[in-house]
Amino acid sequence: MKKLILLRHAKSSWENNLNDKDRPLSEKGIAILNRVINSSKEIFSPSEVVFSSPANRALHTASIMIDITKISYEKLVINENLYTFNYIDILNFIKKIDNIYNQIVIVGHNPAFTSTANFFSKNNNNYYMTTSSWIKIEFETNDWSKIDKGLSSFGSRKTLNLK
Repeated sequence: MKKLILLRHAKSSWENNLNDKDRPLSEKGIAILNRVINSSKEIFSPSEVVFSSPANRALHTASIMIDITKISYEKLVINENLYTFNYIDILNFIKKIDNIYNQIVIVGHNPAFTSTANFFSKNNNNYYMTTSSWIKIEFETNDWSKIDKGLSSFGSRKTLNLK
């Protein structure tokens, strides 16, 4: 069984005139992300690798998640192909993951993540991934290249009843 967790980056700041890739997280985004991850540690902790977009906001999100869940930073892999807003790029990335990994986290961006979540979810295809939200999808295969539809669970500030 393969388990995929998509974690959308936390709310970013638009205060500075920066390139999109360089935008940092906002203070509010960091606070919300901390609450979401603390409420969902058991979802992330067993992950064998964390893939992240190289965008500042995604890397910072991945770092906060890693710190809270005590996942080793040695498991963090930054991949340029994850700085995308197109779900086809995410699908292609996932299907090429090494089968030595059974549970992975990918940290990245919308609209790609919402589309990917809805594409793979067997039990719900009406997700919208807000900032700091996650979706976990479990596939009944041991081969990433053959994943299709899987059972999903979703976590966000709203679904976890966090303020």
